[in-house]
Amino acid sequence: MSEALLSVENLCVSYGPIQAVKNISLQVFKGEIVSIIGSNGAGKTTSMQAISGLIPIKSGKVIFKGRDITHLKGHQILKHGLAQSPEGRMVFPNLTVAENLEMGHYTRSDLVGIKRDKEFIFDLFPKLKARSFQLAGTLSGGEQQMLAIGRSYLSAPDLLILDEPSLGIAPILVQNIMEAIATINREGKSIILVEQNAHLALKKSKRGYVLVNGEITLQGESSCLLSNDQVKKAYLGF
Repeated sequence: MSEALLSVENLCVSYGPIQAVKNISLQVFKGEIVSIIGSNGAGKTTSMQAISGLIPIKSGKVIFKGRDITHLKGHQILKHGLAQSPEGRMVFPNLTVAENLEMGHYTRSDLVGIKRDKEFIFDLFPKLKARSFQLAGTLSGGEQQMLAIGRSYLSAPDLLILDEPSLGIAPILVQNIMEAIATINREGKSIILVEQNAHLALKKSKRGYVLVNGEITLQGESSCLLSNDQVKKAYLGF
């Protein structure tokens, strides 16, 4: 297999004396959807925030596109092509949908590319186009999730981290969002899909990692993880 797009080596993150992430290592290759599954509090979001430069790394290394980004700030990492749609969506509630999307491409100057990517997002999520001048805080949870994904996409990332995209969303909209994620992947974007909904994530991804108490306990092809007895018992309900 070719060189990894993202390679995380022995990543450790601490909050004071508490070690939240313990020596995790993972890889993402170009064109993949890779899932990170685990229960609430397993360290999924902390790991992704550390990779994205949003919280400090205690030890370990993060290599992205062959470059060491371990100690870069979040805005620097974004410029290198790694974007995150955060848990809880975190849209700007007092800005319109259009203004939120503009925040996504503030680092770009390629007007033609920005226009193309906006049209792609509006085709993917027609509700966003219809609500362009509506305040983001008045959208439903599912619509806010669409907006968060669209905002991240507009930074033109090579790798997109989606943190809990199904959390708190009506089931019918979850399916729409998962189909949109697959479409984004077919457009050439590599994706890390972070989910408590293990079945959903593993069905959509090529490979997966299971995170328990800040440590990776299992990894492999998603199809194998779906049939793993330990995963079935802990995350799939049978």
